[in-house]
Amino acid sequence: MTTERENLTQVSEFLLLGLSEDPKQQQLLFTLFLSMYLVTGLGNLLIILAIVSDSRLHTPMYFFLANLAFVDICFTSTTIPKMLVNHVTGHKEITYAGCLTQMFFFIWFAGIDSFLLAAMAYDRYAAICHPLHYTTSVTPQLCILLVAASWTSAFGNSLTHTLSLTHLSFCTHNRVPHFFCDLSPLLKLACSDIFLNNVMVYTVGTLTVITPFVGILISYTCIFAAVLRIPSKRGKQKAFSTCGSHLSVVSLFYGTLIGVYFSPMSSHTAQKDTAAAVMYTVVTPMLNPFIYSLRNKDMKGALGALISRKPAST
Repeated sequence: MTTERENLTQVSEFLLLGLSEDPKQQQLLFTLFLSMYLVTGLGNLLIILAIVSDSRLHTPMYFFLANLAFVDICFTSTTIPKMLVNHVTGHKEITYAGCLTQMFFFIWFAGIDSFLLAAMAYDRYAAICHPLHYTTSVTPQLCILLVAASWTSAFGNSLTHTLSLTHLSFCTHNRVPHFFCDLSPLLKLACSDIFLNNVMVYTVGTLTVITPFVGILISYTCIFAAVLRIPSKRGKQKAFSTCGSHLSVVSLFYGTLIGVYFSPMSSHTAQKDTAAAVMYTVVTPMLNPFIYSLRNKDMKGALGALISRKPAST
């Protein structure tokens, strides 16, 4: 055993191959991702400022939305800036410690997103299915508790995956076919047994992704059943409109996330994983501000007042 360990050369850095090695495509991708990153940051920042500045939006739904917008800014900032810097400098290297750090924060913020989407689904469930008890059931204290639980639960999940990865050996293979250090491609590069790591993905990871997703499905099953019992057509449309934005974000986020982490490893390819990662790491956080603002009159009013620097009407 000792001889085998001595013959293994642990890598000190990884090479992030990015999305393309074609110089022309790299220029286009750099411009595209820089634009998407700026739009994501500005859009989510405006959402936060609009919610903070408009007293009409000081409700549980918008409290969760403001937290989601903040996490989305952090989420994209763990991956895109490093990719842009690599393009400008021409260096693709990232240290072993830097790679694990990037993966830790990526999994952490992704987990928070997952729990916050579940909290938002519960908020909609309480508002539509039990409107008379909404103010007493969804209290400010409960909202703060749900957000705190989201951060701490996601932290534990991320720390578990990161610590389990430190026990793996990476020999001579250090080329990561991705634009950031993600769990799935790193496990493929390991030259030691990854059985326990895969078990972690399907057990601990389930608590962070599948459990909130199932909670969302249950919430919306109850919501749809309640909406169908509403006699007026206008009432049904109003109820569905309050859920449409959230459902759109849930579909984008969970559809790609589950496809990457909870499908058999044998079905994974670098191209598929990278394309899916672009969807939930870049596209979804960028679209969130548009989805929530364009479909919401109160949000559009608050954003208009914020941009024009006029106080929102009460």
